[in-house]
Amino acid sequence: MYSKYFIRIVSITVFLTIVSCEDFVDIDTPNFQIVSENVFANDETAIAAVTGIYNQLMKSNFSNGWQYSATVLGGMSADIIQPIRSTHATLGPFWQNEISIINSRDADANLELWSSAYNIVYLANSVLEGLENSTNITVATKKQLMGQALFIRAFCYFYLTNLYRDVPLLLTTDYNNNALASRNSSEEIWEQIATDLDEAIDLLDNITYYEEVKRTHVNLYVVLALRARVYLYRGNWSKAEELSSQVIAQKNIYEILEDLDQVFLANSKEALWQISPEGEKGQRVTSEAMVFIRYVFLPGIVLGDVKLADSFINAIDTEDKRFTHWIGQELDGNGKVVNYYSYKYKHHRVPLGQEIPEYSMVLRLAEQYLIRAEARAMQNKLPEAIADVDKLRQRAGIELLSDINPGIGQEALLEVIMEERKMELFAEWGHRWLDLKRIEKASEVLSPIKPLWQPTDVWFPIPEEERIKNPNLTQNDGY
Repeated sequence: MYSKYFIRIVSITVFLTIVSCEDFVDIDTPNFQIVSENVFANDETAIAAVTGIYNQLMKSNFSNGWQYSATVLGGMSADIIQPIRSTHATLGPFWQNEISIINSRDADANLELWSSAYNIVYLANSVLEGLENSTNITVATKKQLMGQALFIRAFCYFYLTNLYRDVPLLLTTDYNNNALASRNSSEEIWEQIATDLDEAIDLLDNITYYEEVKRTHVNLYVVLALRARVYLYRGNWSKAEELSSQVIAQKNIYEILEDLDQVFLANSKEALWQISPEGEKGQRVTSEAMVFIRYVFLPGIVLGDVKLADSFINAIDTEDKRFTHWIGQELDGNGKVVNYYSYKYKHHRVPLGQEIPEYSMVLRLAEQYLIRAEARAMQNKLPEAIADVDKLRQRAGIELLSDINPGIGQEALLEVIMEERKMELFAEWGHRWLDLKRIEKASEVLSPIKPLWQPTDVWFPIPEEERIKNPNLTQNDGY
């Protein structure tokens, strides 16, 4: 379930280098005592260890935005992106919602998604244990690093349970405990996510700034943002509204940028949390740019394996600035559009010596407006919900609800909010896939455009390779 890592201390600065090899269950019990004694010897080395986790997020298939990521596989499973070729061995089955469980490229992708998320969980657990056992780290540093590690663990489990439902809840690095762990109920996972985030909020209570200006490390408002999302998913509308409002209120830190081309730049004021490409040695562009942008590499050779789904393109208003700024067009020799692709990230090449222009966006302010809009609508605070939706519609240059339908009812408004989430958050972290499942409309929306759709397809299969190694892992229905 985990992958094994060799942790190496290098000179006085102490970098955490993580090398993913065979699965954790295939190796002897590691000697973590050596790791704890060295990595958590003082503030500097402990900070370096947590920085290592942030760097690993760029290397991890789950979170790096590449083909095996939650962004691509989640978007592919919904109605947002699809493979250029329906026969694509890895991505085709995700678009068709016919994922194999073993001995195929799509099964490998599913395994990579699962195991890489658990690898990050393992690193977070390792840091939490190291910090807990260390007596050499100052109280302030320990609180800050523990808060960040708890957030990262909660973030991983948020995706694990939303993609696979019941999953093993691993809270230690204990090999003997983890190797044969059975699946915990999704309710237990949700409870742990809430516990981790609430503790992180307490620990990061005075960490309201970003280190070195870069928005790649977690502060209090990042945790509040994810907690607001969790409250929304769990139906606690008043708390979702309260926490999203706290984030939105930080106008000196965050703002909705009027220029859509500025939103996904490194450290943009709309960004709550980003992942830097620098975490992957030698990489200078986001993986999203590399996987989404269709561009001519050589005459007759166009790179990029995915495109925006036809159903998505047919649904978006061509007058919407999100269409003109966030969607690219691939043209044939006659200037005819043959494919549309996500163009939120615009740099697939950056020369050496030039600053990296874009970071991968994980959490951003626009989602907080949508969270608050939905939470307010569910509480029948319709004028306030309309105002939140209009904040994004105004930026998009489309008609405001307050002008065209100020008396809209609750049910109709919730439908509008779901459409706004689709148009605003497309090709970002599988939002559409998770939305369709949580509002129980996946079958209604996807069955007309996916002939092989079955209701059990809402959950990815537990990777069969993991089940072979761990007989206590049960399988989701339909596989």
